[in-house]
Amino acid sequence: MAHIEPYRRLSLNKEILMGSRRTLIAGNWKMNGSRHSLSVLAEIARPTNDLPPHIEVVLFPPATLLAQTATLAKKTASKLGGQDCSSNSAGAFTGELSAAMLNDFRATYGLLGHSEGRTRHGESDDLVRQKSIQALDAGMIAVICIGETRDEKEAGRTFDVLADQLAHSVPKFSSADRIVIAYEPMWAIGTGTTPSVEEIEGAHAHLRDCLTFEWGANAGLISILYGGSVSPHNAMEILGLPSVDGLLIGGASLNPAKSAAICSNAAALHMGAGA
Repeated sequence: MAHIEPYRRLSLNKEILMGSRRTLIAGNWKMNGSRHSLSVLAEIARPTNDLPPHIEVVLFPPATLLAQTATLAKKTASKLGGQDCSSNSAGAFTGELSAAMLNDFRATYGLLGHSEGRTRHGESDDLVRQKSIQALDAGMIAVICIGETRDEKEAGRTFDVLADQLAHSVPKFSSADRIVIAYEPMWAIGTGTTPSVEEIEGAHAHLRDCLTFEWGANAGLISILYGGSVSPHNAMEILGLPSVDGLLIGGASLNPAKSAAICSNAAALHMGAGA
């Protein structure tokens, strides 16, 4: 990792550093949930009504629950997203869902290139980019996931891998405010292992530098989230890092108490920054 000074940087006013970027708390439910768990899902969405307007919560349920969750979310401030979408707009693609289909059920965000798709299904950067284009064309905000493997990390290639994935996964033509980057180190997903704050801040600062090189001043509109074994115990510390604009949460997003605690941490941090 490049040398950084995380604790000195933490003393800076995050509102100044973020500018107009939203703080995004995204809950990826993965392949979990059923119609019988809708009451629990409603409980997860409800606390979002009490959050400051600068903080946005997005729920990514499985596609089978998107319609029901959309009905529940009408009574809350939560937004909805699709966990994936096809790289095609329509046609003979059995089993796939287009971005337009997801958007038809009020999914305004698309989660693309998740590490599980990259590792389990061999999704390439180019495929992720094509899916992102479809999401953007459907009027959605594309949340594009990138991250290094353990072997790449141990070889000292983290920064190179992130720069390469960023360059080849993110469409260049789109409006910057409709792009979100989620950094999720593959070796931390579902393991309970979280990188140090120095590693997280270093990776996010590097991504911000890469975005600035490619997008110029518009890079300031792109939120960068951290994902990988996020819990109520580490959410506040991670959210407090200057280059972190939000969180992509896995298992904890299925637990009402944990979800509420993470949202409360985000709200408390926001209030402290504005004080």
